[in-house]
Amino acid sequence: MLFDQWKESTREVAVLGLGRSGIAAARLLLSRGIKIYASEMDSGPELEKRTAPLGRAGASVQLGGHDLMRIKRAQAIVVSPGIAPEAPPLEVARKAGLPIHSEIDVGFLALEKTRVIAVTGTNGKTTTTALIAHLLTAAGYRATSAGNIGTPLCQAAMEPEPYDWLAVEVSSFQLHDSAHFAPAIGVLTNLAPDHLDRYRSLDDYYADKARLFLHASDASVWVINGEDPGVVAMAKGRPGAVRKFAVNGKGDGWYDRAKKRLMLGRSILIARNEFPLLGDHNAANALAAALAVQGTGAEIPALAEGLRTFKPLPHRMEPVREVNGVLWVNDSKATNIASTAVALDALDRPFVLLLGGRHKGEPYTGLIPRLEGRCRAVVVFGEASELIEKDLKGKVKIARGGSFEDVMERARKLAKPGEAVLLSPACSSYDMFRNYEVRGDRFRAAVEAM
Repeated sequence: MLFDQWKESTREVAVLGLGRSGIAAARLLLSRGIKIYASEMDSGPELEKRTAPLGRAGASVQLGGHDLMRIKRAQAIVVSPGIAPEAPPLEVARKAGLPIHSEIDVGFLALEKTRVIAVTGTNGKTTTTALIAHLLTAAGYRATSAGNIGTPLCQAAMEPEPYDWLAVEVSSFQLHDSAHFAPAIGVLTNLAPDHLDRYRSLDDYYADKARLFLHASDASVWVINGEDPGVVAMAKGRPGAVRKFAVNGKGDGWYDRAKKRLMLGRSILIARNEFPLLGDHNAANALAAALAVQGTGAEIPALAEGLRTFKPLPHRMEPVREVNGVLWVNDSKATNIASTAVALDALDRPFVLLLGGRHKGEPYTGLIPRLEGRCRAVVVFGEASELIEKDLKGKVKIARGGSFEDVMERARKLAKPGEAVLLSPACSSYDMFRNYEVRGDRFRAAVEAM
């Protein structure tokens, strides 16, 4: 086994990036008696405090940079998803011929009695993963969510009592370096342009998504979006059983729009109004999750009860509060055009849209059909302000915000009773905020203070 090989070697395994996933990977490897060099570009008292236990456990920890010569001498690399493939430490590792593993890959190898349902796609991953974990629990399994949703897979693998199932959200960045990752059930929600600030082409991005099927076998179960041609093409010809979900037609899981109910084949799963999440995209997420968990042997009554009791996740079409007749909705997780388009489709009232942040490579003109006739104004902010204004000028009223407080105040003045203010930025948060959660938290706090 790989861990035994690493333990027997006198050379170190280099863990690059010491966020949650990197620290969890280092802890797991240390628990297996493997020599660790762990490094991180950032530094500061907070990071020193979080990484101190690694040093006490025997790891060599470096903050504020990476020792490229030491990395070159390592036997293998474990990389955090935030480190770009062209970063100097990974360039050095590739030139030295070193194997590079994601934290997801390492965590999967450590799972012995736990089976995995993996969820990837451009949008809907986190909600679908959380739904699957909730439905697994409702069906009586010992289960939780892990991966890109928050809890590192390596951390879940160290639990004293193994889980029966894990619902694992996997990004394209994580799949890129996951040569061993082989889920029993895989879910592909949809495909749309994203991360073009990191990938050289859309084909490269989709190629990483396709690595979900790397170890497909006759025993595999694949739950896919039957209404997304790119998804259908990607899954075509793969070994295993394919189950399709749809919201505008029939499938293995489908939305009976005439009778307003979610269906599994010919069986009624749940009335649409019993499922608490808004929008067709969330109906699709519910169907995907139900099909995936049904693949474990769960019965429809348990799946239906799980859907009824699921709570909306923060930052994903999260209704915060209605103030003077205006509904404020936090969709800070929408960091690309496709996700914002889905959010706009879910709104049933006129709106003011808060759009901006760090540009990710796709034009904003794709939003115009959803804005015309429905959008009172777009308040633009952040690094992408000028580009958004250029793309949307003449199609919708534009207001330019400065600080985030200014953005919120402009939105408050623009919105009328019976309308909504939607934070669905279509951009990453890294120009103004540490992450999309901080951006959404600022939005929520400002609304709650009104």
